Amino acid sequence: MRGAKGKLSVVTPMKGDEDTVPPPLDFMSPDARDVWLRLAPQLVKLKRLEPHFHELFASYCEEVAVYIAMTKDIGENGVTYETGQGRNGNQKRTRPEVHLRKSTLESMIRLGALFGLSPVDEKRLGNANQGDLFEDLMRAVNGKSA
Repeated sequence: MRGAKGKLSVVTPMKGDEDTVPPPLDFMSPDARDVWLRLAPQLVKLKRLEPHFHELFASYCEEVAVYIAMTKDIGENGVTYETGQGRNGNQKRTRPEVHLRKSTLESMIRLGALFGLSPVDEKRLGNANQGDLFEDLMRAVNGKSA
């Protein structure tokens, strides 16, 4: 057909072409922003980082940033400290950073599960569905190996 050539600017993108990675949120710390920039592209590709999940994912990124900071601090300063001479003498105590790191890891696991950021959760959110579960059950009942 004859006529004017089409212009790319007037083409409406098809659904699925909107895989742009959102920028980190304004309130995030610099270390959390680094985590966002590292993980967000994959979550966008998997359709797990919709706009209404951004604040929750930002919380996950902040937890990862704290975990990394506490791990570095523990590496530099050790796990314990000495209390000095008190009425009970010199005692070794666990540094508060150890407890904070443990608490942060627990939060990371909880929040990360929502986005499929562990192997088990990725499998749960991935291709597994009831149809696959039924097939697996039938294979087990019929004695056929997978």
